[in-house]
Amino acid sequence: QVQLVESGGGSVQAGGSLKLSCAGASGYIFGSCEMAWYRQAPGKELAWLASINPTGSGSTVDSVKGRFTISRDNAKNILYVQMNNLKTDDTAVYTCRACTYWGQGTQVTVSS
Repeated sequence: QVQLVESGGGSVQAGGSLKLSCAGASGYIFGSCEMAWYRQAPGKELAWLASINPTGSGSTVDSVKGRFTISRDNAKNILYVQMNNLKTDDTAVYTCRACTYWGQGTQVTVSS
């Protein structure tokens, strides 16, 4: 069974930073997959956050441009998102996707 495991979530004050990781834990190699991050804020639907193609070209939703950076390490089979200048509105469960496989999510809580 293909598994993706997120890590790096937690609680941080507004203005702080976190770096989330999403690792393939089942031996499946995601190098040929588009990979992406999504988030679901309390009371809201799951929303796309950022994507990156196998060659490393990425894109992010406008609301986090300049603050969040998506990246990947194909050799390590890991997807990242660096999140800087976090705001309370960034509080959500963050979930990764590789091809059609999804992780379980990691909680990020930003306090004022």
